[in-house]
Amino acid sequence: MDDAHRSGCPINLTLEVLGDRWSLIIIRDIMFGNRRYFRELLQNSEERIASNILADRLRRLVDRGLLTREDDPSHKQKAIYSLTEMAIQLVPIFAHMGAWGRRHLPVSEELSIRAELLETGGAELWDAFMDELRAKHLGKKLAAGTPSVLARLTEAYLDVVARKAKSA
Repeated sequence: MDDAHRSGCPINLTLEVLGDRWSLIIIRDIMFGNRRYFRELLQNSEERIASNILADRLRRLVDRGLLTREDDPSHKQKAIYSLTEMAIQLVPIFAHMGAWGRRHLPVSEELSIRAELLETGGAELWDAFMDELRAKHLGKKLAAGTPSVLARLTEAYLDVVARKAKSA
């Protein structure tokens, strides 16, 4: 057993990587919000992450192999963050976490609609979403005419937001 880890238990090791308060939220925002830049992640955080915490977690996620960081060719002082295959494979976990949260916690309709669609779409939708993320973040090719899962999830969210604003 490696002394750097508490144990070789796969749950323990996963929690050592993802068990802090912010790591999954940052991956969620990159994955479902298509936020790829530091400023986007900072300014559009529902949970209002502090800039020093965001910088630290981004660095950790890159160091642990869940994200890559590349200089943005359009701007010298910007970096673009991308999901790695390791992070993309978290889609089913996010789907299960969202389903659990919808069943047991006081969620808002607009912030839970994507979880509902992922739950009802099941493994087929998760696989399609992971393929889309691979195309967006890893440069893999998608078949021409492949519908966008992210666009479908985003549209559902925006529809709920618009409906709630109209009824308010």
